Formats: sequence, C-alpha cells, structure tokens
Amino acid sequence: MPYALKRGDVAGAVVVVVKDGEVLLAKGYGYADVAKQTPVDPSRTLFRPGSVSKLVTWTAVMQLVEAGRLDLDRDINAYLDFRIPPRAGRPVTLRDLMTHSAGFEEGVRNMWSRDAAGLQSNEAWLKVWVPKRIYPSGETPAYSNYGAALAGYIVERVSGRPFEDYVRAEIFRPLEMTTATFVQSPPPGVSQGYMLASGRAWRFERLAPAPAGGMSASGRDMAHFMIAHLQDGRYGGARILQAQTAQRMHGEARRLMAPLNGMLLGFYETQRNGRRIIGHGGDSQAFHSDLKLFLDDGVGLYVALNSAGRPGAARTIRNALFEQFADRYFPGPPLREPVLPTARAHAAMLAGTYENSRRAETTLLSIGTLFSQLRISVTPDGSLVADGFRGPNDQPKVWREVAPFVWREVGGQERLAAKVEGRKVVAVSTDPISPFMVYQPAPWWRSAAWLVPALIAGLAVMAATVLAWPTAAVLGRGRGVATARPRNAVAARLAVRCWAAATLAVAIGWALVLDGAVRDLAEFSTPLDPWLAVLEIGGAVVVAGPLIALWALFATWRSGWRRRAWAMLLVLAAVPAAWVVLVFRLVGAGPNY
Repeated sequence: MPYALKRGDVAGAVVVVVKDGEVLLAKGYGYADVAKQTPVDPSRTLFRPGSVSKLVTWTAVMQLVEAGRLDLDRDINAYLDFRIPPRAGRPVTLRDLMTHSAGFEEGVRNMWSRDAAGLQSNEAWLKVWVPKRIYPSGETPAYSNYGAALAGYIVERVSGRPFEDYVRAEIFRPLEMTTATFVQSPPPGVSQGYMLASGRAWRFERLAPAPAGGMSASGRDMAHFMIAHLQDGRYGGARILQAQTAQRMHGEARRLMAPLNGMLLGFYETQRNGRRIIGHGGDSQAFHSDLKLFLDDGVGLYVALNSAGRPGAARTIRNALFEQFADRYFPGPPLREPVLPTARAHAAMLAGTYENSRRAETTLLSIGTLFSQLRISVTPDGSLVADGFRGPNDQPKVWREVAPFVWREVGGQERLAAKVEGRKVVAVSTDPISPFMVYQPAPWWRSAAWLVPALIAGLAVMAATVLAWPTAAVLGRGRGVATARPRNAVAARLAVRCWAAATLAVAIGWALVLDGAVRDLAEFSTPLDPWLAVLEIGGAVVVAGPLIALWALFATWRSGWRRRAWAMLLVLAAVPAAWVVLVFRLVGAGPNY
C-alpha cells in the first residue's frame, strides 16, 4: 500500500479486515491532511465511502420490510407524496430500486454542491425533476443514484423520521458506529480529499441525494458494519436484521446478464477464485472505496482512499488489493482455457460500437454518450479487444471465448458475455459491471464510429472557412483585387462564414462546459443554467447550418469550380454538426439533466 499510494499520487488510505466477528486489521496509510502531515487513523479519521453508503440505505429498507411496513414488490407510489410514472404499464418497485433495474435515465443537475447554501435536501432534489424511465422496470440494469435516493426518502416517509436520524438510531447506534453520519457538513475528523496528493486539498463534497452516497465513516465503523452483515444481522449483543432477512438480502439475485454476476438486494456479486463474494464500490470525485464480504469464510475487506490520484490509480489500487488478497488467502484451482471452434464467428458478431445502459437520452447530458462509447474489435486469432476495459497496465484487455458467448480475460479471471436474441447481440457486459450496467449496440444514428470522425472533419472545414475570411481580405487588399459579385452571393458568403464561426463557438463552448463539469461535478448546477441557455440558442444556429450552406452553394454556383467545390464541402460539414445537436438534445432540451 505505501508504494502504491506514492506511485499513484494518493494522499492516504485505510484498510480494514474482519473475520468471524473480530477486527483482524484496521490500518491507516499516508495522510488525512497533507499540509498538516496528519496521519490516517483507522478509528478517528473519517473517509467518504461514496456509494458504499447505499448499503446502509438498503439495510434500512430491509429493516422496514422485515417490520412489514414496506413491500419489495409493491408500486413505490404507495409510499411517496409525488408520482413516478409507469413505463410499458410497469410501475417501479423497491426491488427494482435495489437492483438498479427501475429504468431511470441518468441525471446529475444539482446533485453536488460547493457549499451548504447551494445544497438541496434529498426530498427537494427528488421532486424538482423525475428522470425519464428509458427502460421498463426489471429488464435492463442501469445504475441509478436517483433510485437509491428515492429509497432513502421512502425510509424517511414510512418511518416518520428524517433519514439521518433513522439510520443513526437503527443502524449506527446498535453497531457502535460512533463516527458515522449522513449529515452533509464536514464532521469532526473527516479526511481532506484530493485529486492529487501533490496538489491542493479538494473541498468537502456535499451530496444532495445523501442516501445514495453521502455518508462519512471511519474504518473501524465500517468494520462493525461488515461484521453485522457477515453474521446475518448480528453485532455483539445487538441485531439490526433478523438472520432470515439478512440472508434474503445477500441471496436474492436478479441476473439480467447471466451467466455473469447478478445484483442482489443492494449488494452485488463479485467473482474471484470461485468464492461467494458480495460487495459494493463507491466513488466521489476525491474519495474511492470498496467493500467485499467473503460470506462463506466470514471475512470482510474494506479499503478507502482519499485521492483520485493519477488517472486510474484509485481504481487500480483498490482492485489490485482485493484480487491479491483473495489470491493469497482464498486461492482457487487454475482456470482451464478451452479453444472453442465458435470463437472467431462469435467474436465477429460482437465487433462494433456500444453505448452504456447508464445514460441520459432525453436531456443535454446525452452528449456524453457520444464520447463514451465502447468499441469492440476482433484480433487475428479470434479473441476480443474492448478498448474501454483496461488492465492495471492501462492496456486494453484481451478476451478468449471459454463457453458459447462467454469470454474470459487472457491472464485473468474476469468474464465478458453477450446476450444474444435471434442471432443478434443485444447487450454486452463484464463481471464487475454486469450487476448494474450493460453495453448495448449503438444505433447507427448515435454511433460514434462515424459521427465523431464526421463531426471533427466538419469542424475542421468550418475552421478553415473562418480562417480564410481574414486571410482572403488581407491578400485581396494587398494585390488590389476587386471583384464584382452578385449581391446574393456576397450575402450568402457572409452568412455561411458567420454560421461557421457560430458553430465553432458553440462547439468550443460545449467542450469547455463539459470539461469543467467533468473536472468538478458541482458545475452541473443552477448557476450553469444561463450558459446552457446561450449554448442551446447557439444550437439552433447550428441546426440551421445545412440550409445556410445550401443557400451559399446555390448563390455561388456560378462563381467558379473552386468556390462551388468548397460550398459543397460546407454542406457536407454542416450535416453532422446539426445531426449531433438534434440527436443529443443540445437544443430545446430544457433546464433539467
């Protein structure tokens, strides 16, 4: 761990191991505050475990199910004071929320806040806008913070207590989790967060949907939580769940991408050496964590880091720790690698471009889908390469078919599988993400395979058009050139240059907004709205581009073959830009996303 943290430029971490009801290891590494050289203390330093917090929320849901106050298979509208619309006649149930299969599109506006003044309550955040359901419930795994936040609000309404008060009384207190809290202000002892340990400290990350990822807790507290779940709801003399309820939570799976790992009631299955392992990971911008329970062995492993580190460092460190821990203490037999005669043909069926099921479709956030698609290709020996799945060496993993439409990572244990209907691939996923996400073939009108190159080429033509404007003016004056052109041709040329400049400005604007928001998710908030409104107005100009370019083509048709050829090129350049604006909702999508 010390070497990995330094190599990854990570400030600090905590690692906890429990077995048979006792803490075997609780150790801090590095610093909770680099400037003050404050070391990480596993008992006193609080980390932000991100979505590992959801396990507390799901535990609270199961407590109320056990008490007969909630039904996992009832329409959740029965518990809400606002309405979640059905899709394809199917309502959303708590089981759908717990298995991330309610079908909500992604939404992030006002999720994160820089300060307490701008932070919405979970209730307010939920009610501002209900994300569209893009899948019928129970059909497609699509990770949803909105769904987890709904569950927390249901706990609050049914119990009659604020969510923070309920979990403190019913979970934290009996488990002696003395530092744990969902309060969204810096609690005493909380670690600083960092992008890089060598950089400045990040601010405290406030999360409006706190039940989805807003907990702070020490390593010791997380040890108590793991012990309770490993002992079917019991910690010392206290019990937070009856054994039958805990076993139900750990055992009832929804496998929408069989034979890969399934989604349990809040936990998800993990694959390593044939052991029965369940867990959950968590990520904010600065903090990154993972919790794993080896159920049949009574062992739990928790790791949390307070820095993102160099690109991919936090994820690599936590994954490597889990894999090497499992390999050392729970090794399995060597895996056989059969060579299937179907390998080449099946691999060829998967070749193509895919988009994540966890996405936005009806909002401006859908533009992220264009630049995050997965491309699968086939090697000469019939293996698969998926550029989005990379190993610790940052190289794409290679997969070899080991069963019909099931591939295993070469040199590893991770599996990739395809869901095939009528000889057509409809979904692809891997073991780590299959419980809550799949990749679906990108339809041709949203495929990055042609759209991104076409868009880049079109923007290059527009840039050349804009740059040629002052260049031609300078050269024309220098040579004393004066040419008489029809008035409509002059107007058309001016219009097309203004349109090209506006399109480039809109493209740069979106790039700056999205880059800034990805670097700091709190940018996706109300203060950004005026800029988005301006960009959406600019999007209308981009959409008009093909008509403007056609007008310029007709107006300059008799101005010589060079001008005519460039005008035709501008028509071709205008189409992909307008297409992207329309298809990915960069105009008229509204303020919610």
